[in-house]
Amino acid sequence: MSSPVHSSSTRSRHIPPPVFLATAAVLQRLLARRAGPPPRWRRFASAALALVSLVLPATAALTFRTRRTTVSPLDPSAASTLVTDGPNAVTRNPMYLGMAGLLSAHAIHRGSWLAVIPVAGFMAVIDRLQIPAEERALAERFGPAYVAYCARVPRWLPGVRRRASHGR
Repeated sequence: MSSPVHSSSTRSRHIPPPVFLATAAVLQRLLARRAGPPPRWRRFASAALALVSLVLPATAALTFRTRRTTVSPLDPSAASTLVTDGPNAVTRNPMYLGMAGLLSAHAIHRGSWLAVIPVAGFMAVIDRLQIPAEERALAERFGPAYVAYCARVPRWLPGVRRRASHGR
């Protein structure tokens, strides 16, 4: 039985997370215009964070592919396997965490506190709009196994737990 949240009409209105990522990056550029090139330490710090932020979702996507399940967030009910290893053993959302890391690297590179605002906005949108729909679909699809996974692995970062049930 399909949930109304995941009907084809809902999917057609759904905004893919990379669109939120691109929008946040454009907002960073608009909010934090640089006067000149960043100092060496900022270039190094932003490049290091960007590298980690690219490896995290790439590794997660590879893990999903090897498990022969979908990486698309547009219809999480299509997942055929609950992936709990690789990066997903540390965070339930390594792809979104990687996107937030890329935005953070961009903010460091730009050297402006204003560039952090779109990072927070991106995380809020993903955390409040995207992830809950995915969690509902995964809980429906995988039941107690997903609830147990949520109990042992944080939504975002290790050591950062939210109050609430399986979906938080």
